[in-house]
Amino acid sequence: MKKELHIFFTALMFYTRIPCPKNIDHNPDYLNKASRYFPVIGWIVGAVAFAVFVLVNYLISPGIAVLCSMVASILVTGAFHEDGFADVCDGFGGGWTKEKILLIMKDSAIGAYGAIGVVLLLLLKFQALNNLVGTFQIMNQESVIYTLLLFVSAHSVSRMAAISIVFTHEYSREDATSKSKPIAQNFSWREVVGAFFFGLVPLLILACFQWQMVFVLAPVFLTRFFLARYFQKWIDGYTGDCLGATQQVCELVFYLSVIILWKFI
Repeated sequence: MKKELHIFFTALMFYTRIPCPKNIDHNPDYLNKASRYFPVIGWIVGAVAFAVFVLVNYLISPGIAVLCSMVASILVTGAFHEDGFADVCDGFGGGWTKEKILLIMKDSAIGAYGAIGVVLLLLLKFQALNNLVGTFQIMNQESVIYTLLLFVSAHSVSRMAAISIVFTHEYSREDATSKSKPIAQNFSWREVVGAFFFGLVPLLILACFQWQMVFVLAPVFLTRFFLARYFQKWIDGYTGDCLGATQQVCELVFYLSVIILWKFI
């Protein structure tokens, strides 16, 4: 149990800005195993975003509440995944060879592709969330739980989809220059089972309210499949930035898929 807590806190320290015990470090062995708890980080981020949304919605308005919830999720993770998305936009937008793409993605400066990409991504996410919960009212306990599960499921499922690329593809870089490389070295069945278990639990609970919600897995994993194939084609695998970009895109696809489901059911 003590070891599992250490692994969990390693994941928490690596993927968020939340303070962790002083004995937690970037031990490569624990970082490899921390991938099993990546979707659990989604539980935390989703719960924080939901709490901020409810508070600001009560005090001000739904639209501002949605925006503040997005800000909260970015602050909790330190824009970890948004930064990866921007780097992927710059790298694949400006590079035409594997070496050039990887070089651009490693550059800390953001370019036109990255800036435009992040702005459009956040605008789409805002509009999607506003469509989903912009009319949210605390009518009863069930509606509160349902909305909370929407937030948490979006973050956990998208992280599950992103980390699954580690289980099926090779790391692209040949050196140790990426801060995400340690988690990509190896994995066991525990990481695979843990990632899928923790990734699916919130959605399965949500399906108890509306069973059709399980259908959102299809577009999310279809998106994951095409992104992974695209990365494989151009850079022979993935990088940490690719995982961050996959998480962001899959989160957006989750929201859009729920909107489509609500429209036709």
